[in-house]
Amino acid sequence: MPEGDVVWRVSRQLDEALAGQALTRSDFRVPRFATTDLSGRVVREALSRGKHLLIRVDGGVTVHTHLRMDGSWRIWPAGRPAPRDHRVRLVLENARWQAVGYLLGVVEVVPTAREDRVVGHLGPDLLGPDWDAGEAVRRLSAAPDRPIGEALLDQANLAGIGNLYKSEVLFLRGISPWQPAGGAGDLEPVVELARRLLEANKDRVGQVTTGNPARGEQTWVYGRPGRPCRRCGTAVLADGRAGRGAPAAERVTFWCPACQPGEAR
Repeated sequence: MPEGDVVWRVSRQLDEALAGQALTRSDFRVPRFATTDLSGRVVREALSRGKHLLIRVDGGVTVHTHLRMDGSWRIWPAGRPAPRDHRVRLVLENARWQAVGYLLGVVEVVPTAREDRVVGHLGPDLLGPDWDAGEAVRRLSAAPDRPIGEALLDQANLAGIGNLYKSEVLFLRGISPWQPAGGAGDLEPVVELARRLLEANKDRVGQVTTGNPARGEQTWVYGRPGRPCRRCGTAVLADGRAGRGAPAAERVTFWCPACQPGEAR
């Protein structure tokens, strides 16, 4: 699933293409909103909230989308016929640009005044103006027995961390992902490191946590099962068991058992 920095970058691209322009076409290819027509309305702004995308339109309307695992937005010059591809879920077009949402996990229209219905449950946004490290720590600490790796992925604690940053941040802080949140030490450096990494990567394609953008060198442990730890040489481990009913494929955890000592579950 795309992480908060990727979604932030998509929101900037949508904002540049759509904001301040009247829609000439809106094509919702999901049953619930198939008859919705926003043509003629001006897009006010597009922004991200954690991993959610909000496109605010005149008339007090917000188009809410979520990429989930396979979603993407593609933007190209207006004027061409909208794709007939069965994967397309939404088309928004103005006089200059056509934005096409493929395989979006969520597509809905909500009153702008009630956006809290879809994003109100989220914790502080790592890339948002509401970022509050203290509040994020308070939320993480509210369930002290919960494994810290699982707690960091819970968007109700803080919004934007995905599997890559969970694994990388815990490695860099030397914390086992299975350590209970209440025993993981001071959590403020953990969440602030996560924020710094997302900030560092939000303007580029690809995510680098090692400082080396060369192919195969971008991460410390993420995506490197069985390979030697870059610090100590111990084989990196991977565990696909998920917490709280999440699909295991979405939440594989990578860690170094030597650099991140603690009991693996």
